[in-house]
Amino acid sequence: MGYLIGMDEAGYGPNLGPLVITACLWEVPGDPRDFDFWQALESVVSNSRPSRKSDLLHVADSKDVHSSAKGLGPLERSTFPFLQVLNGESQVDSLGKLWQLLVASPAHLEEIQQHPWNGDDRFALPTVVEAEAMSDSGKNLKAALEEAGIQLRAICSEIVLPERFNHLCSEYGSKGVMLTRLCMRLLTRVWDRESDAPTLIIGDKHGGRNRYDEFLDEILDGEMIFRVEESTARSVYRVGATEIRFQTKAEAHFPVAVSSMVCKYTREVMMEQFNQFWSEHVPDIKPTKGYPVDARRFKSEIADAQAQLEIADHLLWRGQ
Repeated sequence: MGYLIGMDEAGYGPNLGPLVITACLWEVPGDPRDFDFWQALESVVSNSRPSRKSDLLHVADSKDVHSSAKGLGPLERSTFPFLQVLNGESQVDSLGKLWQLLVASPAHLEEIQQHPWNGDDRFALPTVVEAEAMSDSGKNLKAALEEAGIQLRAICSEIVLPERFNHLCSEYGSKGVMLTRLCMRLLTRVWDRESDAPTLIIGDKHGGRNRYDEFLDEILDGEMIFRVEESTARSVYRVGATEIRFQTKAEAHFPVAVSSMVCKYTREVMMEQFNQFWSEHVPDIKPTKGYPVDARRFKSEIADAQAQLEIADHLLWRGQ
């Protein structure tokens, strides 16, 4: 038995909306470095786009699963079953329930819920795909995981709204350092450092960063960190029975792909609620994804309503 942890993020670059970082913890039979999720779950998942008639879940980098042209449907269809497996008998039937499932910190959960556009639980999930179809997919995935001896132990997310985003960038000196430290903090939620079981942690590289040992040291209690490799392609470390990799194209690994999809799905649904809120105050406004240029257009168009609602810029706008 061993453990695999996959980490990824979505929303690092926009001016509007949250940054979402997610880590998924999986228990697998045997050595995690040799385990092939794609083969073990080939009856229910595919890392290439399935045909329209296929029931396979498309599990890949969220950029491959989701496209603005096709809307939220494909991403929701592939992501929601994993949330259902994790939540068991309880239904993830609203955005509020999704936050409760993913966010470990009560303080951060309260911060999210207090924002004007996040204040109630009216945003129903799933948004596009029928709930019954999602329930069937969740059951099929659960059965396949059990047959393969795989257990999804946890999905945890950092959902960082603009005010906290700006504060942390200022505190840490740069957006890049903020991302790396948040990832390390998230690891402490899902990584059992006392376990002797072999563990593999995989995350995407953070821009041009090659060294991560100093950030790992911040979350470890004086444990030895062995530097195996530091290169443009990947940086690899060992801590006890754990191997930690930060590499390019990490989404090729199943646990990272699932984290990537959860991040993107969470951000997309939150942006839908954000757009819905502003459309109630500025009729006919074109929705935004929050990325530069269009974010400035959107902010200009909501300026009068923002002033009337007395919503401060620091709640709305990421300046970094």
